[in-house]
Amino acid sequence: MLRWLIGGGREPQGLAEKSPLQTIGEEQTQNPYTELLVLRAHRDIVRFLVQLDDCRFASAGDDGIVVVWNAQTGEKLLELSGHTQKITAIITFPPLEACEEKNQLILTASADKTVIVWDCDTGRQVRKVSCFHSTVKCLTILQRLDVWLSGGSDLCVWNRRLALLCKTSHLSDTGVSALIEIPKNCVVAAVGKELIIFKLVAPTEGSLEWNILEVKRLLDHQDNILSLVNVNDLSFVSGSHVGELIIWDVSDWTVQACERNFCTQLDTQQEIKLYQKPNDISIHHFTWDEENVFAAVGRGLYVYNLQMKRVIACQKTAHDSSVLHIARLPNRQLISCSEDGSVRIWELREKQQLAAEPVPTGFFNMWGFGRVNKQASQPVKKQQENTTPCSLELIGDLIGHSSSVELFLGILQTDTLEEDSQVKQ
Repeated sequence: MLRWLIGGGREPQGLAEKSPLQTIGEEQTQNPYTELLVLRAHRDIVRFLVQLDDCRFASAGDDGIVVVWNAQTGEKLLELSGHTQKITAIITFPPLEACEEKNQLILTASADKTVIVWDCDTGRQVRKVSCFHSTVKCLTILQRLDVWLSGGSDLCVWNRRLALLCKTSHLSDTGVSALIEIPKNCVVAAVGKELIIFKLVAPTEGSLEWNILEVKRLLDHQDNILSLVNVNDLSFVSGSHVGELIIWDVSDWTVQACERNFCTQLDTQQEIKLYQKPNDISIHHFTWDEENVFAAVGRGLYVYNLQMKRVIACQKTAHDSSVLHIARLPNRQLISCSEDGSVRIWELREKQQLAAEPVPTGFFNMWGFGRVNKQASQPVKKQQENTTPCSLELIGDLIGHSSSVELFLGILQTDTLEEDSQVKQ
């Protein structure tokens, strides 16, 4: 069974005007999830959940602490205190194969401009770095090179002993908002509305020092980039505050496809509204499979097919407020959570295709009475082209949160988990 952790804990901000939502009755026959436990330890919003192993996970957020939990029983195992402000990034940090100690490590970054390495087996603070000039917003490990990167107002490269190997010059006051690894020892950093490609140069016989070189700037976005992920070995995708989805070639960094019309992509069965608030088209999160990219856009969910290069399904008003996080489930299903406190489960279904229009025949056709008006048929044809071939149908509603749900984490084991400013399991 799949167990889900769901994290959050703030009041919904600026709920949009109510729109017609899909609803579901009390008998949710396709919804296998029930609330098991509510885990209370945090004193503020929970923003991060990471799986440590099959039996443990860690949570962190605005109270500056990390809590390690038993995923099967919900028992609080450890509370890691060391940051003085909210935690802004967290990643697992696997030990070196050569090391005798095989304890699970994690890295946490904070608004207090520090990064700490923790031992999740003992609760010990292994090391702390305090030389940052700004808040570190993202952390990434490049296992093949055995280094890790921190993104703030600059981009820094570190070894496992937390020694600084090299860094870029000052990039931006707002800092690096997202960071991913791509081939050829390169990384992509989202800085404002730009994507910057950097190449890491490892030491050689001719040079004993590490270096990080700016290779290219991608300037196709018109507003700040909020989401950046790898979707497969060939592509990565970025999404912006104004609803731009761009799919990039991972080797030459060219645009493979672009979608900027989320405000006009509508399920034809839903009410059409021309007015939208600015935050209604911000792309907050992505997930993906072999065929599609699933995007959380404003209050809605959109399915973008990589081969067809178009939106094939959407729910423009999947929630009453912004969708903050989405994840795939088995059997073409999707789970989403929102600022409005709701968690919903969807199924991607193919729509029944309309039958082809019959060709007029017989006596009346001889005189033109049965002939289809070509001009009149053009809007119908255009409407069919714009119609999404699939739909997202609501199959489950997980009710239990009283405030914004920030994220969730699926843990494969024999049972499912959830979270608020407490953690619901």
